[in-house]
Amino acid sequence: MIKVAVCGALGRMGQEVVNAVNEADGMELSVAVDIAASGQKIGDITVEKNLETALKSNQADVLVDFTQPDSVFKNALTALNIGVSPVIGTTGLSDKQLAELKEIVEEKEIGCFIAPNFTIGAVLMMKFSQMAAKYFHNAEIIEFHHNQKKDAPSGTAIKTAQMMALEQSDFAKNNCAEVELIEGSRGGKSKSNIQIHSVRMPGYMASQEVIFGSPGETLKIRHDSVDRKCYMAGVVLAIRYIFKNNDFIYGLENIL
Repeated sequence: MIKVAVCGALGRMGQEVVNAVNEADGMELSVAVDIAASGQKIGDITVEKNLETALKSNQADVLVDFTQPDSVFKNALTALNIGVSPVIGTTGLSDKQLAELKEIVEEKEIGCFIAPNFTIGAVLMMKFSQMAAKYFHNAEIIEFHHNQKKDAPSGTAIKTAQMMALEQSDFAKNNCAEVELIEGSRGGKSKSNIQIHSVRMPGYMASQEVIFGSPGETLKIRHDSVDRKCYMAGVVLAIRYIFKNNDFIYGLENIL
C-alpha cells in the first residue's frame, strides 16, 4: 500500500488529488497538509498546517504538492530530507532549484517527480509539437490560464519550447527586423527564438496552442483542460512510478 501525503489538500487541485488517491487501487491518504487548516478532517485524517511536523509524525511514502511556486521548493526539500519522495505539479521552479533537487535525489537515492503538466493530452501535445518542429522553421506558442496563476509563461509552454528546440536552432527564420511599439507585445523569447505569449483571463483553466508556419500553410496543435480531473491519471501514474524508482524525473513524457 502506497501511503500518500497531499500538500495543499484543501485547495481545488489538492481536493482532486485526495479524491484520486482515495479511489486508486493500492494507495491511501496518510497525511493532509494545508496552510489554511483549522481543524478540518478528510475522512479520518486531520488536516495539519505544518508539513515537516506532519511528515515526521505520520508515515508517508510520497508527497504530492500542487501549492504555490514560492513554497513548493521548500516543501520538496523538507520531504526529501525526511525520506519522502515528492511529486510536484506546481510550476515556477528555476533551473538552479531543479539542479539542486536533482543533486539531493542522487545523493540520498530517493525519487523525485516534477511535471509541468500531468495531463496525458497535454503531454501528447508537447510530443506532437516536437515531431512537427523537425519540418517547420517558424513557430510560436500561446498559452492561456486563469488570472490567479502567478507565474508566466507556464511550465508547459517552457517545456514545449525546450522539446521543440531539440529539433531546430531557430524558429524565427526570415523574420524581418522587428520594433515593438508597446514593450512585450511580441511575448517572451524562449529557446531557439520561440516567442511565447501568456494570456491570463477569468474563464480559462489551462490551454495551449503551438502555431507552426511555412510558406503557404500553418499548423496548429492545441490542448484544452476544462476540468481538473484531467490531471489525475498522470498524478496516479507518477505516484506509482516514484514509489518504485529512485529517479529524478522531469516531465510525464518520460514514463509514458
